[in-house]
Amino acid sequence: MAKYQAWLGLILALTLAAVVVITQIPTRLGLDLRGGSQLTLQVQPTPAIPTLTEREMEAVQSVVEGRVNGLGVSEAVVQQLGNDQLLIQLPGVNDPQQAERVLGGTAQLEFRAQKPGTEQQLIIETQLQQEHLAELAALQSTLPETGALDAETAAQLEKIQAQITESETAISNLFEPSQLTGDKLADALARPAASGTAWEVTIQFNDQGATEFAELTRSVAGTGRGLGIFLDNRLISAPRVDVEYAETGIVGGRASISGNFTTQAARDLEIQLRGGALPLPVAVVENRTVGPSLGRDSIQRSLYAALVGLALVLVFMAVYYRLPGILADIALVVYALLTWAVFNLLGVTLTLPGIAGFILSIGMAVDANVLIFERTREELRAGKTLYRSVESGFYRAFSSILDSNVTTLISCLALFWFGAGLVKGFALTLGLGVVISMFTALTCTRTLLFFALGMPQFRKPAWFCPGLTSLPSRSATP
Repeated sequence: MAKYQAWLGLILALTLAAVVVITQIPTRLGLDLRGGSQLTLQVQPTPAIPTLTEREMEAVQSVVEGRVNGLGVSEAVVQQLGNDQLLIQLPGVNDPQQAERVLGGTAQLEFRAQKPGTEQQLIIETQLQQEHLAELAALQSTLPETGALDAETAAQLEKIQAQITESETAISNLFEPSQLTGDKLADALARPAASGTAWEVTIQFNDQGATEFAELTRSVAGTGRGLGIFLDNRLISAPRVDVEYAETGIVGGRASISGNFTTQAARDLEIQLRGGALPLPVAVVENRTVGPSLGRDSIQRSLYAALVGLALVLVFMAVYYRLPGILADIALVVYALLTWAVFNLLGVTLTLPGIAGFILSIGMAVDANVLIFERTREELRAGKTLYRSVESGFYRAFSSILDSNVTTLISCLALFWFGAGLVKGFALTLGLGVVISMFTALTCTRTLLFFALGMPQFRKPAWFCPGLTSLPSRSATP
C-alpha cells in the first residue's frame, strides 16, 4: 500500500504541475485557428543553378526567414515543401499583398567598406537596433492569439517596426556602396578554427570578385573599420581586417571570417551568405488568407467536438466497466491535462489537424484500458482472486498495448518525416498523445486500481465483472 501511496502522490504532483503550466503558458495556435496569411513560394532554377539540391533550398529558406522576421510576425512558420517549394505561415497577418511584396524576389548580398570616422556611430546604432529588436520581441510575446489588435498595441507595434527600419537604414548609411555583390561569391563554409574551440566561416569569390574583395579589404585593413556584409540591406556581420593586409588586401579571393563563433552562429552565417549568393528567384504560387472569425469558429467547434467525445468515452467506461471504468476516467482526465501541458511546454503549435490528433490519442488511451480490463475479467471468470486478476490483466495486456502503440508511433514518425504543414502537426500531437497515454494507462490506472483494492469496501467482484458475485477462497488461488 505504501508503494501505491507514493505513486499516487507523484501522479497528484504531476497533475497539479500540469494545471500550473496550462494556466501560465498560453497555448500556441496555428494559422487555421488564429487567422492570418499562408504563402507557397516556388524556388525557380536558373542557367547557373539548373538543379536545386537540399543545400540550395536551405540557403533560400534562411533568406526568407530573415524577411519574415522583418515583418514583425510572431510564431511564423517557414518550412520546405517538396523539393522546390517553401510554405510560409504568418499568423495575424491579414495583408497578403504586403507579405508577397516582402517575401518575393531574389536575395541581395553586398560587401561594403565602412566609412572613415563612423566607428563610434556604428556601435551606437547597433545598440539602438538591438534595443528595438528586444522591445519588439517583448511586445510580440504579449500579443493575443486570436482577434484583432487594439489600436494602441497596433500603433506601438508599427512604431517599433519603423524604428528598426530606421536603425537598419542608419547602419547602412555608415558603409560605402560597392560593386561586390552575392553573384561573385562562389561558396561559404562553416568550420572549426585552427586554434581553440571557436568556429569560423570561410568564403570563396570568383575571379572578378577576388579582385574587388582585395580592393575592399585593403581600404579597411588596420583602420579599425569593418567590412560590412549586408543581406537585403540588413547588416549581418562586420568583420575587421588585420593590418598585415594594408598594402595588398586579401588576395586570392579566399578569406576566413572569425570572431569566436559558436557552432550554431557560424552555421547561421554560412547559410545567410550562401542564400545571398544564390541567384535564385522565388515566385508566389499560392496566397491564402484565413480570417480571425473563421479561426474562432474553428476553435469553438473543435472544443465542442473534443468535450463531447471525451464525455461520451467517460460515460461508456463508467457504465460498462464499473469501478475500473471510473478509475480509468480519472486517469483519462489526468492524461488530457498532462498532454495539454506538454504541448504548451514544447511550444507545439496547435492546428485543426493537431486537435484531431489529440482527440484520436484519447481513443488510443482508452484502448489500453479496455485491453487491461477485458483481461482482468477473463482472469476473474477463470477463478483467480481479485488482486491476482487485476495484476494478471496488466501483465498479459502489456504486450498488446506496446505493439499497438509502437505501430502507431511508427506511423506518426513517417507522417512527420515525409509530411509537411498541417500533416506534421497531426503526427506530432498524435505521437505525443500516444506516449503519454501509455504512461497514464500503465501507471496512473494501475496505481488507482491497486490503491482501491487496498480498501475492503472496494473488493466486490461485481464492481469489476458484472454477473460475478463471489470469489474463490485464498487456498484455491492458482
